[in-house]
Amino acid sequence: MSEQQPGALYVVATPIGNLADISLRAIETLRQVDVIAAEDTRHSRYLLQQHAIDTPCISLHEHNEQQRSELLLQRLLNGESAALISDAGTPLISDPGYRLVSLLKSQGLSVIPIPGASAVIAALSVSGLRSDSFIFEGFLPSKANALRQKLTALEQETRTMIFYESPKRVLASLQIMVEVLGEQRLVCMARELTKLHETIKTASLVNLRDWVLHDEHAQKGEIVLLVEGSQQSPRADQQEIDRVLQLLIRELSVKKAASLASSLLGISKNEAYQQALKLQHK
Repeated sequence: MSEQQPGALYVVATPIGNLADISLRAIETLRQVDVIAAEDTRHSRYLLQQHAIDTPCISLHEHNEQQRSELLLQRLLNGESAALISDAGTPLISDPGYRLVSLLKSQGLSVIPIPGASAVIAALSVSGLRSDSFIFEGFLPSKANALRQKLTALEQETRTMIFYESPKRVLASLQIMVEVLGEQRLVCMARELTKLHETIKTASLVNLRDWVLHDEHAQKGEIVLLVEGSQQSPRADQQEIDRVLQLLIRELSVKKAASLASSLLGISKNEAYQQALKLQHK
């Protein structure tokens, strides 16, 4: 394998659980760079020792990223090469590194991906939910009101939604999902991916909530939640609702106009009916 490019940062994916899930290219890169920036040097030490990697390490985490980014910039400008790793998976995905990568690219330096494990993609690939169009929202809000607002804003999202969740909050979060998104929305819970107690279960929200409630092991470990996108048509804004209803009530009864508008606009029949009555008497 060729020597590493001077003045470049390599963003290196590491295993999310099973230590065998690391590429040959990742191992060679970590051996050849001048320095490794690790989210937690103590956590990464075991992986590096397993593969006989003795490259010097420095920490780079959310509390020191700005300072470390300036330091690494100077080292790369002096012709050194560096690798960035997180505790698990692909760096920058709900992990530190954005400030560093942004700074280096603003200075015209090379940032090179060394792809590999990602909990988001691993979970999506086995979920049974749509994988051709999805969004990743990171960790869900920890407070109930903020979570409810977040889910309400995503209620009409048609793409598969992917979240990270704490095992301590997963049951409460599933309950709020049932209330906001409905009992029958499909959801996949992928926990402890690639580890000894890996569990992947896809079911309706209400059934998954009940399963988590009665299985104490389901509330442990690293968790990815994938939620089916809305199957309903996106709701139109009020101006569009009024425009369509006014056209329909010229030709149809209020009841028929409301029923058709409900299907076209993604609103309830009752809402369409009440609004049609208002418009009819204007």
